[in-house]
Amino acid sequence: MPDQPISLKDLEQEMTLTAPSESRIEYVGLVGGGVMGRGLAQTLSAQGLNVLIIEKNEERSRLCLEGMKENMDREIQRWGMTEGEKKALLSRIKVSTDINEIAGTDFVMEVVDEQFDLKQDILVRLDKICGKNIIIASNTSTLSLTKIAKPVQNPGRIIGLHFANPVPKTPLCEIVRAFQTSDETFRQTREFIQSIGKTTVEVYEYPGFITTRVIIPMVNEAMYILMEGVASAEDIDTAMRLAYNMTMGPLELADSMGLEELLAWMESMFQEIGESKYRPCPLLRRKVREQKYGKKVGEGFFRYDESGKRITEN
Repeated sequence: MPDQPISLKDLEQEMTLTAPSESRIEYVGLVGGGVMGRGLAQTLSAQGLNVLIIEKNEERSRLCLEGMKENMDREIQRWGMTEGEKKALLSRIKVSTDINEIAGTDFVMEVVDEQFDLKQDILVRLDKICGKNIIIASNTSTLSLTKIAKPVQNPGRIIGLHFANPVPKTPLCEIVRAFQTSDETFRQTREFIQSIGKTTVEVYEYPGFITTRVIIPMVNEAMYILMEGVASAEDIDTAMRLAYNMTMGPLELADSMGLEELLAWMESMFQEIGESKYRPCPLLRRKVREQKYGKKVGEGFFRYDESGKRITEN
C-alpha cells in the first residue's frame, strides 16, 4: 500500500512531542548542596521559585540546610534581610537524598565538585530520570562540557552555566554552549537566567570560558609575587585594588573562591591548555595541603571572622 499522507493534526502532534517545553519554569532541581548549590537555591527562591536540592546523604543534607541558614543569618546581621524573608526563602527550598525526585522539576542543574567522572555520571543519570523536554545544565568552570555530555542520549538539551560566587550578589552568568547544545536549549536557558535577574554572556566551549581564564593568571602571579618576597599579601592586594579599582585584591579574591577549588581549576586548565601561566604556584599547593582553603574555613592568605570579614592583623 502507498504511504498514507501525514495530516496536519499528526504533524502538530509530532512537533509537540519533539519540541522543547515552553511551560513556565517554577520548580528548579539542583544536584549538589555545597557553596554554589546553596547560593543558587537562595537566588532562585528569592525570585519566588521552588527549589529541590539533592544531596548524597542525610549528613550532607543537614549541613546544606545549616549552611543556608547561617548565610541568611549573616545577611540579617548586616540588615540585608529580615527574619520574615529568611523564613519565606527557606519555605520554598527542599533538600532530599532521592535523586528520582528531580523528575518533578522544570529545570535541572548539577552543581557538584569539579570532577569530570562525577559530573558525567550525574548527567547520564539525569538524562534518564528527567522528561525529554527538561533542560539539564552543568555548572563547570574549566571542564569540557562536550566531553562530559558525550554518553548522554539527548545531548542537545545539555548546556553549561557558570555563575560567580557569591551567586546571590554577583549579577553575571556565563552560558556555555557545548558542540551538541541546540539553539532552542540556549534560547530557553538564556531567557530563564535573565528572568532571575542575571546578566548573561554567551560563551562557546573552551577551557576556562571568559572569567576563569582571565582571572587565574592574575591570581597565580599575585601568589608568585608573595612567595618570592617582593611584597606582603596586604600590600599586593592594596596595590591592585587602588591601581585597578578592584573591590578586592587578587589574594582575597582567591580566598573567596576557595583555594582548593582554585587549585583544581588551575590543574585542569594547565592540563587542557598546557601553558605555564596556568601552572599552580607552589604556595597555593602548600595552603591547600594545610587545609587553609580561604574564607570558608577562616584562613587562607588572610584570616576571616565567622561572617567572612577580614581580620586586620596588628
